[in-house]
This record gives sequence, structure tokens and C-alpha cells, in this order.
Amino acid sequence: MFRRIVRYSLLVAILLVIGVVVGVNYVVNSTTAKQLYDDVNVIPKNKVGLLLGTAKYTDKARHIVNLYYQNRIDAAVVLYMAGKIDYIIVSGDKSPNYDEPAIMMADLIARGVPAKRIYMDNSGFRTLDSILRCRDIFGLDHVTVISQQFHNQRALYIANHKKVTAIGFNAKDGDSFADAIFREKLARVLMGLDLLLNKQARYYGEPVQIP
Repeated sequence: MFRRIVRYSLLVAILLVIGVVVGVNYVVNSTTAKQLYDDVNVIPKNKVGLLLGTAKYTDKARHIVNLYYQNRIDAAVVLYMAGKIDYIIVSGDKSPNYDEPAIMMADLIARGVPAKRIYMDNSGFRTLDSILRCRDIFGLDHVTVISQQFHNQRALYIANHKKVTAIGFNAKDGDSFADAIFREKLARVLMGLDLLLNKQARYYGEPVQIP
């Protein structure tokens, strides 16, 4: 009898977890669908694009470039060259041994984006941080988020709840897409908890004025 109760309780718990994951992902996808763009010719213009960071290399020793990273850089360059954004905020994690924003900035400059058009957000530790700092540090209430579609959906959902009018430009996907989607589903559950608890960015700092 006891084992039966344990098995039943475990089954109920698993079904609840699955239900939460499915429910959160459905809400995120459905509520942000009209804010996403794949075509640079039809996306509306915003003054600033928010380029969300990720690691440049999947294997740094062998210089194997992460396609998620490369495709985000490509998407940001396409938007800028098409005149759909005037400035780019590169938002990522800066640590003593790893400077994500500086790496992104260098690659954008190498592709023809002027340095004076790029601003670094060195405390974009998480997507939530990037959105909140975009609003509170850079003073933006309109922005174009640049990442892969599944990541843009989460970023836009956060923006919608933080009074930031945002659209997303979808970069092409990379390798290990199934793994990325699995991690994204879990990240969205954590996002829901963050929003429920009104979690703030880890660090704010002095305001930055974009012309």
C-alpha cells in the first residue's frame, strides 16, 4: 500500500512538472508571436538593437566557433547595415577570464559596424538582467532584441512584463538544436519564477546615455 502511494505521488509530481513546462512554453510562444521577425525588409526600425550574448567558441582550444554566436553577430550586422537599428548594445557576461561584450564588439567592428555605434553592457549575466539594464541603465523603452527565435521569445516575454516595448529579430539557429530547446524550456520555468518573485538584475550602476 505504501509503495503504491509513493508511486502514485511520484507520477502526479511528474505530470505536474510536465504540465507546468508545457503551459509556460505555450504562453511564451503564443503571446510573443506577433513581435518576431525573420525578414530584415519588413521589421520596423528601432534606434537600438540589444544583442544577447553567448560563448563565441564551442571548443576554444581548437577555435571551433559556436554557430549560435556567429549567427547572432550576422543578424546584428544585417540589421545595422539595412538601417533598421542605429546603435547596438552588446549584453553579456564580463569576468576576469572572459569578456563576452568585448568579444562581440570586436567582431561587429570587424564586420563594419562603427565602434561609436556600439555600447557594452558588461553585466548581462542573464536575459532578465539584459532586459532590465536596457530599461534602467540605458533608458530604453523601445528596443529590437537580437538572438535565436526561441531565445527572443523568452526575452520578449520578459520585456512585455517589464514595460519595455520590444520586437525580436531572429538569427539562424546553430548546432545541437534539440539540446538548446531542452535547456530553453527549463529556462522559461525559471523565468516564470523570476517574474513571479520580481527578481531584479544582479547589478545596475550608473546610467548610460545613448544619443
